[in-house]
Amino acid sequence: MLSEVLLTLTKEAILVTVIASIPSIAISLIIGLLVAIFSATTQIQEQTLSFAPKMIAVYGALIAFAAPVGTMIINFTKTCFTHFNP
Repeated sequence: MLSEVLLTLTKEAILVTVIASIPSIAISLIIGLLVAIFSATTQIQEQTLSFAPKMIAVYGALIAFAAPVGTMIINFTKTCFTHFNP
């Protein structure tokens, strides 16, 4: 019984981690692709050209998705505490 609960919670923890990281990774991927296209067309090879927009966009995504991701993490935490309640 306990091993089934642990296995279920572990699977859910991995799923929560993946879902919580998707917005940041997706925004970073899109901005990186757009900057790479811009850099290739203008032949500007500046390292900060790639870093600064991605950093700003990822921070924006973290702020924009903070409420749903936070709610999901809180619900998972509540689930963990209810399953391990003696």
